[in-house]
Formats: sequence, structure tokens, C-alpha cells
Amino acid sequence: MPRLGVRLENDSRLSVKDLAELAALAERRGFEYVWVPEGGGRDALTLLATFACATSNVKLATGILPIFHRTPTLTAMSAAGLAGASGNRFILGLGTGHEGTTVQTHGVPFARPVGRMRETVAIARGLLRGESVTFQGREFSVQEARLGRAVQGMSVPIYIAALGPRMVTLSAEVADGVLLNWTAASYLPKAVQQVHDAARAAGRDSSAVDIAGYVRVAVGPDEAAARKALQRQIASYASYSYYRDFFAACGFGAEMEAAEQAAARGDTDAAAKAITKAMQDEVAVVGTAEHCRAEIERRRGLGLQLPVVAPFAVDDVKASYIRTINAFGE
Repeated sequence: MPRLGVRLENDSRLSVKDLAELAALAERRGFEYVWVPEGGGRDALTLLATFACATSNVKLATGILPIFHRTPTLTAMSAAGLAGASGNRFILGLGTGHEGTTVQTHGVPFARPVGRMRETVAIARGLLRGESVTFQGREFSVQEARLGRAVQGMSVPIYIAALGPRMVTLSAEVADGVLLNWTAASYLPKAVQQVHDAARAAGRDSSAVDIAGYVRVAVGPDEAAARKALQRQIASYASYSYYRDFFAACGFGAEMEAAEQAAARGDTDAAAKAITKAMQDEVAVVGTAEHCRAEIERRRGLGLQLPVVAPFAVDDVKASYIRTINAFGE
């Protein structure tokens, strides 16, 4: 089976038991990775620790852990704990998260995300390698930090979530992989080339930087219902400036502007209807199992080395996930 991951949404409509069962199903069906995002509700680390107890082979990744909510040292400590609990199957995926959530929910200032990411990776990388880390930067000052024997024999790859060119470039310079989101098919060749160029400019072998990406997928017979659910999901991202800018750069500025204006009026139905079929087909995959598999392979051919299937709910949440996992399983 070609390399393939699945994203298990931290959805409160699913119990922890449900999510652990889905992770175990993904492992049985041949998926190589299970990724878990963190935004609200349950934290990603506790879920992945639960998955580690329910699985034995599949790799477990944060997709992503927001860097503004934790210090680099605590992040490295958590990574060491999960690597130990999973038998060295953990991947540390880092991202900036959303500014609104960071400021309003966590009460933490959101500033200089690229610089903070660079320093976070430098400190966490050193600690996870077993080094004594002394670091003086603009964001952090660390003196002789170490994790000691907790990291002996461990290897924790670090991926960086990236939408814009600055974070894509940083990923190529300092990370083991980049994690794209809403992976638009037409955007892929540009992103792949940027990764390769930035890696070479940093003196790295470009093949050392894995290119992963979330692709929203709904497998099932009711395509109309799936597209309505997809429209609502895409429209909800119009409130986030980073995603608005990204979608506009992919050629969907008109859709984002219309969705944002409708949402500002409180008209969520109009916001969803603003998301055209052309946009849906660029950033997601909907339809039969055969069609969805073919579309994922098309993106693989465009340079997406690790497609991460991100199921979204159409009817029953758990059933939607099971259909998609089974459709891509061996």
C-alpha cells in the first residue's frame, strides 16, 4: 500500500472510545499514520496516548500542536512521553494555530509566528536529541535545559504545518516534513518546488523533507449531501485571515469574499452557497470510493508524498469515518 495517513478530527460528537476504535481500524486497514489536530475540546496528546494503547504499529502524529499554547521545553517533554508510550511511533507536528483562539481562549499574545516556530523547533530538537540546550533568542531564553534519560534511544520527526510561503520555506530549512492543509491540487506543484528550492538553499537534500498534506474526503452514495457539508466547512474558514488569504492565492478570492460578507450578516446558508463546485473539487474529494482513490493518487502524482485523508461528516459522524477508512484500506 502506498504511504497514506488519516486525520481523526477531535470531534466532540465522537467519544474517546470511538476515536480509539477508528485509530485501530486505520491500523488494520493498512494506514501508516494517524494524525490528530488540536483546536478546542480535548487535547491531542491525551488522545494520541489513548491511541498508542489501542494500536501497535501505526505512527501517531499531532497535526498540529499549537506552539503558542506550550513552551518548547514542555513540547519536547510531551513528545518524549508519547514516543515512550507508543514504542517510538510518535511524530511531532507543530503549527501556529489560530490567532483568535490563541488570544481569546488561551489569553496568550500572538506575534511573530515564523520566528517563534524557528526557535521552538531549535529548542525542542536539541532536547529530543538528548542535548543540554542553552538558547538565547527573541522569543525564548533557555539555560542548560535537558531531558536526560527520557530521550535515550528515541527518534521524533518534526513536521511544520504551513499555508504561506514563509512557513513552507522554514519547514524546508529546519523540519523533517511539511504538513499542508486544504491541499489544493493546483497549489501542489508550486509548494513542492518551493520546498525543494528552500531545502537546497539551506544546504539540505530536498528529499529529506517529507511533503504531507490534509485532503478532505467524503466517500458515499449521497454526493449532494457531502457537497453541502463540504460547503459549510469551507465557508467556516472564511473567518480566519490566514485561510482566506490562502484560498484567495489559490484563485478563490471571490468565494472567500462572498462567504465572509454573508457570514458577517449572519447568513450561514449564503456563506455556504458561495463555495463553488470548482473550489470544492480543488481543495477536497467527494464521491465514490473509486473516484476518491483516483483523486488522491492524482495529488500524489503532483508531488504529495504523504496524502493524509481527512474524512468529514456527512450523516452519522462515525459511519462517515468508517466508510472513508475502509475505502482506502488495503
